[in-house]
Amino acid sequence: MQMRYCQIDLETFSSAPLPKCGVYRYADSPDFEILLFSYAFDDEPVITIDWACGEELPSDVMTALEDPSITKTSWNAAFERVCLSKYLGQWLDPAQWRCTAVMASYLTLPARLGDAARALGLTQQKMEEGKDLIRYFSMPCKPTKANGSRTRNLPAHAPDKWVVYKAYNAQDVETERALRKTLEKYPLPEHEWALYALDQRINDRGVRVDRLLVKQAMAVDQVFSEQAFQRAKTLTGLDNPGSVAQLKAWLADQDVPMENLAKKLVEEKAKDAEGVVGKLLNLRLELSKTSVKKYEAMARTVCRDGRLHGLLQFGGASRTFRWAGRLVQAQNLPQNHLPDLALAREVVKTSDAEQLEMLFGSVPNTLSELIRTALIPKEGCRFIVADFSAIEAKVLAWLAGEEWVLEEFRGRGKIYEATAARMFHIPAETIVRGHENYAFRQKGKQAVLSCGYGGGVGALKAMGAKMPEEEMQPLVDAWRATNRQIVRFWNALDAAARRVVEERTTVRVGRVTLFWQEEKMFIQLPSGRRLTYLSPRLVDNRFGSKSLGYLGSEANGQFAVQETFGGKLAENATQSVARDLLAHALMNLEAAGYPIVFHVHDEAVLEVPIGQGSVEDACAIMGRAPDWADGLPLRVDGYECGFYKKD
Repeated sequence: MQMRYCQIDLETFSSAPLPKCGVYRYADSPDFEILLFSYAFDDEPVITIDWACGEELPSDVMTALEDPSITKTSWNAAFERVCLSKYLGQWLDPAQWRCTAVMASYLTLPARLGDAARALGLTQQKMEEGKDLIRYFSMPCKPTKANGSRTRNLPAHAPDKWVVYKAYNAQDVETERALRKTLEKYPLPEHEWALYALDQRINDRGVRVDRLLVKQAMAVDQVFSEQAFQRAKTLTGLDNPGSVAQLKAWLADQDVPMENLAKKLVEEKAKDAEGVVGKLLNLRLELSKTSVKKYEAMARTVCRDGRLHGLLQFGGASRTFRWAGRLVQAQNLPQNHLPDLALAREVVKTSDAEQLEMLFGSVPNTLSELIRTALIPKEGCRFIVADFSAIEAKVLAWLAGEEWVLEEFRGRGKIYEATAARMFHIPAETIVRGHENYAFRQKGKQAVLSCGYGGGVGALKAMGAKMPEEEMQPLVDAWRATNRQIVRFWNALDAAARRVVEERTTVRVGRVTLFWQEEKMFIQLPSGRRLTYLSPRLVDNRFGSKSLGYLGSEANGQFAVQETFGGKLAENATQSVARDLLAHALMNLEAAGYPIVFHVHDEAVLEVPIGQGSVEDACAIMGRAPDWADGLPLRVDGYECGFYKKD
């Protein structure tokens, strides 16, 4: 039987700012309301239900929302599904939904509907009037004498605009339907839609927030900032030492002229500064470390159930299709190294900045290290945290056939020591703490982390390598000589891509296949998923030679030619395979009864009832390789905790 579709688009109102708080908090606002509901079954005409003016949704549409035989589709479908779930008072099953934004991301199209429609040259385009109408009807307005001091615009306040808003809502359905039909020629594998449904359930589940810790952390920061401001006033005699202009003038008077007060420049100057200037610059650095923005994001996005929802975006990283962090950005939380996180948390909860500084030193650093710990399990549960060990290094070696690396991971697993031993021709067993050769471990680590994707001296610098610059190129050369199969893999990918573009053919490189289809180059991964490169061509690069170019979306949504090379293609493939391994692990964990509340890079955070499950079991489940990853050595490390942290 042919699948039936119901294309849906909503216009809504809420006083919660959607971009800053996300759809879950937006729909959780007491004044949340659905204004317009436009829909179309299959190829039927679009119908708009004017909910704001009292029209009701037809019974067949109400039934369709929960009918598994009818697939609901939307651009950024999480918005429609969450809003309708809020209206219905129950979570709609995400397995019944398809997201056209996910389909577009799979093909590396722009992240906004209008931009994606333009990129595809659709005849159905998004109406430009929409932005102004959304601001007028879907957001609170500023009360003025002219508008009678109202805080919201209703249809009756601008009937002509409301007619256009309804047309805009209907047109979005037309545009999204046309886009879906175009993208169906490049379908996601079905297992990806099952994974999308799991991703949505994880976001629906959310993760609990320690709201007292968040509140008091912001209070402690406020006290510290005010005290630091007063200290800066005392040191400088300025009315406002927070003013860049005033502070630059004062520094110039102290014979320390500075072009700007960027953190990196302040750090450089602070190293050699003495006396009052040194104190002032270090104080400014202290203030710059304050990381309350994450706490503020938690306070802004937490829902009435005490949990954060929507921290993950499925396929948010175009091409590799890795997850992207949203709202609180759990993907870049500061690390924690405090000796007693539990004590630091309790001191912060008392809002005693003075005691916190006395016990732990820098208040900003302490608050920064405690951000992770604001995520806590619900009552009666603990977190089990499990993550893949050195996953990218393993995957790269597996794709390239660098057998000595794989053997090391199958054995001791000390890749930094093994790499250093081969690079510098020293016994691996001597690279241990206390031995003079232990210093080589750091060089091996820097090489592994920097050089795997064709990186050279620039990559070492970007990774913060601490060594004289004259030692960097020899380090790169030594790593490449040690990892000849990986270097061959880069070169083979580069040559294959050029051949595919020039000859419109198919070329296999190890475990991946590059091929041409309808003005696009694809890389087929071992999992069956594809990476997409739009309109590939050979372009002149800055070195005066030819390199591979393709159309990529920029921050403004416009397409521009971007360059790539063999090392970058290897990075794309490696990170994509690592993502597919995580996806496989998440499905297995959830099926085994380990509820996932969020995940970060190669790490899954599970909210497990006390007395149930175990770290060992969760790690064993996560470490089961899929059939397509034969020969890839996986190791999973884990621990349990009463609040989120790095072990």
